Amino acid sequence: MRVYLGLDPESGKRRHLVETVPAGPGAALEAERVRERLLGEVARRRSAHARVGEAARATPEAPSSTARARGRLTVAGIARLAGVSPPTVSKVLNGRAGVAPETRRRIERLLREQGYRRPEKVARAACVEVVFYGIQGHPAVTIMNGVKREAAAHSLTVGFTDALEEESAGRSWARDLLARRPAGVIVVRMGFTPEQHGLLSASGIPLASVDPPGEPLRPVPSVSAANRQGGIAAAQHLLELGHRRIAVITGPLERRSAGHRLDGARTAMRAAAEPLDEHLVRTGSFSFEDGFSHGSNLLRVPEPPTAVLCGNDLQAIGVYEAARQAGVRVPEDLSVVGFDDISYARWCGPPMTTVRQPFAELGATAAGLVLAEAEGQAVTQTHIELATTLVVRASTAPPPG
Repeated sequence: MRVYLGLDPESGKRRHLVETVPAGPGAALEAERVRERLLGEVARRRSAHARVGEAARATPEAPSSTARARGRLTVAGIARLAGVSPPTVSKVLNGRAGVAPETRRRIERLLREQGYRRPEKVARAACVEVVFYGIQGHPAVTIMNGVKREAAAHSLTVGFTDALEEESAGRSWARDLLARRPAGVIVVRMGFTPEQHGLLSASGIPLASVDPPGEPLRPVPSVSAANRQGGIAAAQHLLELGHRRIAVITGPLERRSAGHRLDGARTAMRAAAEPLDEHLVRTGSFSFEDGFSHGSNLLRVPEPPTAVLCGNDLQAIGVYEAARQAGVRVPEDLSVVGFDDISYARWCGPPMTTVRQPFAELGATAAGLVLAEAEGQAVTQTHIELATTLVVRASTAPPPG
């Protein structure tokens, strides 16, 4: 087994690490283990040289073999640092098979650490890929429709990936995307790990995010709804109806959208000199079950609220059911406000007052960002916020008495 180590700085001759593997039934497996060990040794030596600039000085000046061509890191340079051939690095960049797992991880780490980004134009599939972490019903479909509207104007199709399903099956959705070579990738309500971002960025795929769960750690353009303003509008509506004992059921506060909606409600109530009673705040998931559980609990407190402001429409539907089981009428005894304006909101009994998110526009705007970058345009806006709208229906009324 022989692994290329590099050129001798004095003689200019090629150097190799060599180890003999005995023949036999297990020779192929043992050869792979030896190869991995030798490649690891090469990588360690290369990293030590790279840190002091020796790797670049130890190679000829021809652009095809230098670690950096005109100041820009090349595939050949990454290959040399990893102790592999340039075609192996290309396989990693293109999500192709035929690379040992440890070698792939080493190359991905070097791509990330060296800040490599593929400079050359690469033929891309005529498709924009949308990545969800679990398909989220009505919002997901509407976001996809928005992406499709923008993509169709560029003669592109739209595909989708369920990252939750991919991870459950032990697959890497980011690596699978590389093999499909989309024109751009949009992630919805999820973030990138450093490994995912480094791999997709190195491959030159334009990226954008819809409703990122937290503050982005990487320079990925993002689009979200004006969640804080939506929370303000919902609370002001209840205050104008005369409610003062207002409860809030929020989503998980580690999600930026949930925190902003709660902050908006607090801001509106503080401005009205009616600060939010923190004993009436409940935190849960954006689900029917948590809406029902927290709604039931709020209706059993000694002084129950006259209105509940929910983090999304599914929670609000859960509150509807909690009220029904407790014999509490909506809106005569309890006003309920949702957030999102999914299709079920208008079919509830009574139809639900809610804050509408512009899901289609979120998708179209994110698609516009990735397609602009794909066409070589500079994307200067790191975050775009689209307006929300309060939709008043029949689930809110003045408090009883």
